[in-house]
Amino acid sequence: MLGRFRLLLTCAALLAAGAAVAEDLGDPEKGEKIFKKCTGCHQIGSGAVDKIGPHLNGIFGRQAATHDGYRYSKSMKRAGDDGLIWTAGTLDAYLENPRALVSKTRMSFRGLKDAEDRANVLAYLRGFSDNPADIPEAEPTALATDHDIDPAILALEGDPEYGEYLASECLTCHRADGSADGIPSITLWDTEDFVIAMHAYKRKLRPHPVMQMMAGRLNDEEIAALAAYFKDLE
Repeated sequence: MLGRFRLLLTCAALLAAGAAVAEDLGDPEKGEKIFKKCTGCHQIGSGAVDKIGPHLNGIFGRQAATHDGYRYSKSMKRAGDDGLIWTAGTLDAYLENPRALVSKTRMSFRGLKDAEDRANVLAYLRGFSDNPADIPEAEPTALATDHDIDPAILALEGDPEYGEYLASECLTCHRADGSADGIPSITLWDTEDFVIAMHAYKRKLRPHPVMQMMAGRLNDEEIAALAAYFKDLE
């Protein structure tokens, strides 16, 4: 219990350290229109209830998978246990590519690739926070600035043989056969999702301190090589 408490404190400190100076999120009226894509699964506002997904009132500043009464996926619970807090930065990353931030999330939405669309949705969501007047001027909703990956990094073609050489450290925890006993599988991952996830750890958007350390040791070519190796691992 004490170890988990220390882990959460560490993650919270890392997230706070990575937050940038806040700036305006976007246009909430435009965000309301874009949010219609989400209403098949999520409700927000007065009288909102859980549907396929949890309602999103008060999402800012909440630890992932802690909304009472909703049954979360194992991956989302694990992210919450690791210390994932829904800030403007982490929500932006999740809206861009849900599975890159939370492996095997049940949310089937493919993501909003347009940064302006995401900013507008976040501006809409913030109106249903406990203290919307303080957002984004105050944590925990300060907007992180560096969450986009250079397309040149995503276009790198990794060497799977080099990835195999590098993977020994990964396979001390993750299982080559793809089984996931408490640790998420990374076998047969899409290469782009793998690269985005690893860079999310490097930028401390994903909160697991061990993975942040591991990813921080890797350069772009090494991450691409690991992605190529695990993509086709049988």
